[in-house]
Amino acid sequence: METTSRRERGAPSRQRLVVHLLADAVRSVAKPGAVPTVLDCGGGSGSVAVPLARAGACVTVVDVSPDALATLRRRAAEAGVDDLVHAVPGDVEALAELSATVPELAPASFDLALAHAVLEAIDRPEVALAGVAAAVRPGGLVSVLISNPVASVLTRALAGDVGSALLELRALTAGAPGVLDLTAVQALCAQLGLVVEQVHGVGVFTELVPGSDPEAPASSDGAALAELEQLASGRSPFREIASRVHLLARRPG
Repeated sequence: METTSRRERGAPSRQRLVVHLLADAVRSVAKPGAVPTVLDCGGGSGSVAVPLARAGACVTVVDVSPDALATLRRRAAEAGVDDLVHAVPGDVEALAELSATVPELAPASFDLALAHAVLEAIDRPEVALAGVAAAVRPGGLVSVLISNPVASVLTRALAGDVGSALLELRALTAGAPGVLDLTAVQALCAQLGLVVEQVHGVGVFTELVPGSDPEAPASSDGAALAELEQLASGRSPFREIASRVHLLARRPG
């Protein structure tokens, strides 16, 4: 399982875009008059769960790291949403087994389930995604975020490491085992009966703009970069070269 530090690595501007997309998804899928329920698989220390809880969602986080879950609880308490955030120790690959013993993980009980930066870090992504999909109620949404191998090739080439870029592109072109790209995730969704409704690129320009300061969103450059990312995230060909790819898929109901 991917560590929390690796999952949370990356620019704050990318994280803000992801939270924005998820907040919109929660609003669209929530039942009238009910508190929306979210399952965050591999949710680490709460970088997504806590903002969603602050927006009014009840979030259950499953993670194998006790340290990450301890940080999650601290963050939730500091944000005043500890009553809306629930930590469950466990492995995402064993989500189906966990749901049989943990009441908080009852199948088909969540409005939205997240599998962010975990599918490419495990041996059986199809098993994990099946468990995530089963946790969502009919009509609910599954959110998947993966690293984009296309962006990795481009980044290596722009950095002058042409040899490594060539090797990665060969592996991607040949469909090498373990390479999880947009096409592969769409195929997994189709196999599970999930209907992909949205695809966004996350981190289109963050690594490409020289001297950018994503830590300073209040500055003119930071605000411009954040808007640039948001506008480019849903437009082709920009989203195809983003460092990460985000999908929203619906479980028919």
